[in-house]
Amino acid sequence: MRFTKMHGAGNDYVLMDARDLEEDWATLARAMCDRHMGVGADGVLLVLPSDEANVRMRMLNPDGSEAEMCGNGIRCLAKYVLEREIAENGKDPLSVETLNGVRLIEPLWSGGLVERARVAMGAPELRPERVPVAVSDDMSGGPVLDFPLDVDGHLLNLTFVSMGNPHAVAFIDTLVADFPLARIGPQVEHHRIFPKKVNFSIVNVRDSGAVVARVWERGAGETLACGTGACAIAVAARLHGFTGEDVDITLPGGTLSISWDGSGEVYMEGPAEEVFEGVWHA
Repeated sequence: MRFTKMHGAGNDYVLMDARDLEEDWATLARAMCDRHMGVGADGVLLVLPSDEANVRMRMLNPDGSEAEMCGNGIRCLAKYVLEREIAENGKDPLSVETLNGVRLIEPLWSGGLVERARVAMGAPELRPERVPVAVSDDMSGGPVLDFPLDVDGHLLNLTFVSMGNPHAVAFIDTLVADFPLARIGPQVEHHRIFPKKVNFSIVNVRDSGAVVARVWERGAGETLACGTGACAIAVAARLHGFTGEDVDITLPGGTLSISWDGSGEVYMEGPAEEVFEGVWHA
């Protein structure tokens, strides 16, 4: 079984053309994502046929669970299918079906290769019942900003956003590099108020156009970057008045540029890189 290792700002994936394959993908994802006894990755991306878009994407987390959407992964998938001519290289944006609907990707070419891509990520969902997060009825309708949650002695003021998957964002005064994310992240992810678990981001605001963040991803742990997380951070920062329409989100693996005018779709731009190809002997 041939695979390609790719990454977007350090968020790395095993990507496969699965149009003619039938596998136990959850089991395979757990094996291939293992960083000691597998390929090592933050997830497995599958290219599949679609009746409503150029291609369909499935994303399996390292624990075998399936994510509704993956912002860094969809840029890698766009690079893969366009450079291999699985999808036509036309003037129209590439359309990719996901569990969160069809997403449009504008590839940014250089020297015959897709080096970056801009993705229309959809509109953020701010109603707590749709994130989902269990809060009091008087908060229904959202947005919910600075919800206090005490986790292991850390008082976190959380803002809830769904970008097709659930996010909780905390703006903190402590340097994000010093925050004990490996200890606090799993407790937030599995907290009882999140019926489908949650992705958890901690953020330092630099200025109106730049923030620094780390993300604990649901089903994966801390990753070097998170595309939907960066979008959720940008939305939360603008709702607080910390940033404007355009903001650069610097994560451990690189920087993603996010645009949101306060209503409608969020747009994300970032890199997509191919690392190597290989064969998995199942």
